[in-house]
Amino acid sequence: MSPTFLVSRTDAIGDVVLTLPVAGRLKQLFPGCRVVFIGRAYTAPVAAACPWVDEVLDFDALQKLPVAAQVEALRAYGALAIVHVFPNRAVAILARRAGIPVRIGTRNRWWHWLSCNRLVALSRRHSPLHEAQLNLQLLKPLGGAETLPLPAVADLVRLRAPEPLGAPWQQLLAQRRPGQLNVVLHPRSRGSAREWGLDNFGHLAQRLHTAGHRVFVTGTAAEGAELAEWLTANAPYLAANLTGQLAMPQFLAFLAAADGIVAGSTGPLHLAAALGRHALGLYPPIRPMHPGRWGPLGPGAEYLVFNRPNCQDCRAQPTACTCIRALEAAAVAARVALWQPVFLSER
Repeated sequence: MSPTFLVSRTDAIGDVVLTLPVAGRLKQLFPGCRVVFIGRAYTAPVAAACPWVDEVLDFDALQKLPVAAQVEALRAYGALAIVHVFPNRAVAILARRAGIPVRIGTRNRWWHWLSCNRLVALSRRHSPLHEAQLNLQLLKPLGGAETLPLPAVADLVRLRAPEPLGAPWQQLLAQRRPGQLNVVLHPRSRGSAREWGLDNFGHLAQRLHTAGHRVFVTGTAAEGAELAEWLTANAPYLAANLTGQLAMPQFLAFLAAADGIVAGSTGPLHLAAALGRHALGLYPPIRPMHPGRWGPLGPGAEYLVFNRPNCQDCRAQPTACTCIRALEAAAVAARVALWQPVFLSER
């Protein structure tokens, strides 16, 4: 009987995307195995869109059950092992109580010493490896000791749109003329990354519009409210404001149908890259936020970073990162101009 593995990653979208190689590598190491991904409710559609994931366990829903029922829910999978990619004390305790035979975690959390029986020495902060490569280090106790080169890891970052794009959005994208690009701009990061700045995104939107391309702005409803003044000022350059309008499955379908995205180191950037679209990330050179650690992975993934190695100026004031703001809209627009449009009928 093929083994079942639980992979726990209960944090943000981008982190989940860069954990997908763990599921893919398990499929390589144990052909025919079953992979169950434990994640938050809002990231569940992302994990479910990965071809390496067989089932998603909604951790938010699990936590609403009585503790005994939570334990039984994990035990019912009959899993051979659980891999705690993101340290979550509650999940670690549940896995131990469920009697999962192999429980893998890092040595960096004291509760892993009490709840895990396979501890991996893993220091992320100063490592030269990409985040996706670091995640794979947790498979060492299962025979995945080899450090895969980044191109091989990138091949395991893969998503498929979980449902067809709704007719209104498909018609919106299909309105372009030959040679036009449908470009998504995602200006905000919800505090997860250094931001390029609304003024820069405004200049970029104007440049892309002037070049004949179509610009779409995405974000949460809350971000849309924050962007209200900016959206009004830049309305002449926008094909549509989609902030707060797309649930995650339709957001994935929209990204898969657009030509690409420009964003900071955010979840949507990693989603587009994993979907095989153009994904242009804007990064600061500061470690560990630099693209060597957090760059997007996929066939159309790329990034721009200001050439100021080892800059530390924004450590004290993250919102005043001059390095990322030094990236010029003209340079970003020039990189987007190299993209090749792909029409919906060709996908």
